[in-house]
Amino acid sequence: MDKKQMQEEILRLKKEKDVCILAHAYQDHELWEVADYMGDSFGLSLQAQKAEQSTVIMCGVRFMAETVKTLAPEKRVFLANADADCPMARQMGREDVLELKKQYPGYTVCAYINTTADLKRAVDVIVTSSSAVQIIEKLPEDKILFVPDPNLGGWIAGQMPEKTFAFFGDGCPSHAEITAADVERARREHPDAEILVHPECRKEVSSAVDYVGSTTGILKYARESDRSEFVIGTENSIARHLSIECPDKTFYELSPKCVCHDMRITTLEDVYGCLTGTSGEEIFLSEEEIAESRRPIDRMIELGG
Repeated sequence: MDKKQMQEEILRLKKEKDVCILAHAYQDHELWEVADYMGDSFGLSLQAQKAEQSTVIMCGVRFMAETVKTLAPEKRVFLANADADCPMARQMGREDVLELKKQYPGYTVCAYINTTADLKRAVDVIVTSSSAVQIIEKLPEDKILFVPDPNLGGWIAGQMPEKTFAFFGDGCPSHAEITAADVERARREHPDAEILVHPECRKEVSSAVDYVGSTTGILKYARESDRSEFVIGTENSIARHLSIECPDKTFYELSPKCVCHDMRITTLEDVYGCLTGTSGEEIFLSEEEIAESRRPIDRMIELGG
């Protein structure tokens, strides 16, 4: 089958088998075209809750599929490519967090959603890049231990000096590839363009650009802006998606190195194989794991509205 034929077969099979396909924003456009919903990891999980289908296929990485299973435990949940993982989500485990809690008594432990279900069991609240500032501002506690992205954590802390923060973890290795030199070069080469970056970028990058926001925030900003040129500082698929969606505007990559290779390994063939039972992996979490990892997610939903 060629690509078009495979897409048509996927669309037929997902209807026949009562399957909802979720595609993270970093996936290739050909996967967007067969998905029921596209968005960030948490937005996709909420869509999975609402979906009428009994089965969900996640075109993303493992922690995203775990979050879907946590929020929609009655559904069968599959990760389209079993090898798709997030290196940041593997930087710390539950035991690491439990040890930090002993070292930092009195701190509220806040974890980025880019973490395993097992780690989430040990924290007080989860945040996304789009909701983090709003949620942490609403926390009554003024001491925050943030894992596992010190870049995102530092960006949050810069907006609320009244709180005390401690950071642990190494952050996103893909966004860490973007440097201040990349920003300087982009200013020289594209003087009329606005530079939009993700808060997972280093401080010296996020402090020198025109807009800092989540992936969905960057997409929304670029779509709605009256400007015609943009430099995109997040996973490079976003610049390509925007070029397709907004052909009257021009988009440049801030760094050719900002590539999430784990996201890129999921293909149409993986989705087709998942639908036909020849590839993919079903996600299983125990009732205890679901209950304990959902607690900080529910607090995020409560605080974030």
